[in-house]
Amino acid sequence: MNEPAPGSAMLSLKRPAPDDLPAFAGLDVRRVTIGRLDEQVAVHVAGALGGGRLPLLCVAGLTRNMADFAEFATLFQRGFEPGWPVVLVDLKGRGRASDRFDRREYLSTIDARDLLEVLAALAIDSAVLVGQGYGGQVAMALAAAYPRTVSGAVLIDAGPVSDPRGLVRLRSNLTELDGARGQAGYRSMFRRLLAADYPGVPETDHDRLAGRTHFLDKRQRVHALFDRALVDLLKPFEHDDILVPSWAYFDALAHAPLLLLRTQLTEQLRRETFEEMLRRRPDAEGFLIEGQGSPALLATPEDVGPIVDFMRKVTKRKPKG
Repeated sequence: MNEPAPGSAMLSLKRPAPDDLPAFAGLDVRRVTIGRLDEQVAVHVAGALGGGRLPLLCVAGLTRNMADFAEFATLFQRGFEPGWPVVLVDLKGRGRASDRFDRREYLSTIDARDLLEVLAALAIDSAVLVGQGYGGQVAMALAAAYPRTVSGAVLIDAGPVSDPRGLVRLRSNLTELDGARGQAGYRSMFRRLLAADYPGVPETDHDRLAGRTHFLDKRQRVHALFDRALVDLLKPFEHDDILVPSWAYFDALAHAPLLLLRTQLTEQLRRETFEEMLRRRPDAEGFLIEGQGSPALLATPEDVGPIVDFMRKVTKRKPKG
């Protein structure tokens, strides 16, 4: 990795991300050093790699981490095949990965390069990518640069362009959370922010979602499970921005089977963009996950079922029973 130019913004690599948080229960990780010796990606492998089985590689959203896929991994293996390899990744700056020394390198193309290194470290030649939001953009960037590594893709609330309204709302929510104090304030603020995205979901589930991106220390101070520099990336956006789609990145998946999922209440991917993606890829299947926003919870067999069916088609495996 090239050293940053003089005057570039540097960040401390130290960020508290305890392994013993409830959100990380059952998600033991190995850390893969990529680039600088003090920069690492965190990886959890559910199931067993090898044996000719095509693994799933899951990447979460911009400020999110592998905890978003904890329930998914279990449900997928239950519906598809026990022990099937599912790899969960915390990109640099997220979860239990280290932060980047140079904030200018928080780019989908560089994160894609890091994913290539993760695949090499795990001796994986090719995988089916499952990406939520920004994770889907990284999957497209990987396919554009290293097409042979992508044998299929599942994009969830992800496309060639993000909805600026969702970016502004994410920025506002994360900034507001900086003002939370103590357990009561932290919990009530999260429940209010999440209520619109998950109507009808018990407040205890809101608390679990909150625990995937933030935690309270012993002094009841709120800490983010991501590099704050990622929030700074959202500062330039406004509600009425018109962003130019990068269709070339979406088209980079032309060689691979594709499944497109969109949550009903998302503000990350416009409905018209989703429909255009399906029009450009008539061979792809599209599904709406009702009653949820971003990230998709992927916590029921019904939500995970389309991905199970998709993998059966990719691997040509017959349904159980």
